[in-house]
Amino acid sequence: MAKNIILFNPYSNNKRGSETAEEAKALLTGETVLEDITKITDIVKYINEVSPEDKLILVGGDGTINHLANDLKGQVPITEILYYAAGTGNDFKTDIAPAEGIKFIPLNKYLANLPTVTINGKTSYFINGIGYGIDGYCCEVGDKCRAASDKPVNYAGIAIKGLLFHFKPRNATVIVDGVEKNYKHVWLAPTMKGRFYGGGMMVAPSQNRLNPTKEVSTVVMYDSGKLKTLMVFPNIFKGEHIKHTEMVDVMTGHEVTVRFDSPCALQIDGETVLNVSEYTVRA
Repeated sequence: MAKNIILFNPYSNNKRGSETAEEAKALLTGETVLEDITKITDIVKYINEVSPEDKLILVGGDGTINHLANDLKGQVPITEILYYAAGTGNDFKTDIAPAEGIKFIPLNKYLANLPTVTINGKTSYFINGIGYGIDGYCCEVGDKCRAASDKPVNYAGIAIKGLLFHFKPRNATVIVDGVEKNYKHVWLAPTMKGRFYGGGMMVAPSQNRLNPTKEVSTVVMYDSGKLKTLMVFPNIFKGEHIKHTEMVDVMTGHEVTVRFDSPCALQIDGETVLNVSEYTVRA
């Protein structure tokens, strides 16, 4: 008999992934089995052995999809996977299915043609974007806050304090498809597959993750003082920061290298990597 198989990440949604899996189960009809994806040693083998009659549902956040994509090594499974958002940021869902009524999202087509990022010789796939600069700094501080308390992390507050006091902008070299540009006083320099990161920041409003050219967007916010940056920064939630062309540059391409003159934290789909001097994205 056909059944629903929920693969859930118990650590998603501030360690409330099990509760969210039960929420997803309540929306389904028929027999439903819950499987802790962190206890499955070979997820590719597991997915390949699922009966064609069964329905497979992934429950977790952006990081859960990221881990699945990297376990799959860029391959798209034949078995259809549905996705139920259960993260703290849910930028993937915000990008493709912002309507509240859409609960189960067909995932497979979004696992195809994913870009890779290479940092210190290690290459991995990503689904939303690479944050480098104050966005990576916010993830670094957020991780420390999460380790010290169960309270929700206030990333907006971290960003404001970082802009005013703690984060020091870098000089950067950005190379997009062989064209090199140099920037001073860089606050952030992300490269995006989707439009959103950071729990709803529309950093790359024109980026289409399913664009036929498979290009990614690199956004550089630079050469502005603390006060002006603080005034413009909130516009990122509506994607209106790119109107400030005197301090925001947007480039699209297939191969991007971003190099800072001193290391700082970087985030890949919300996962923090410390002390990074450069990254290279290949789409």
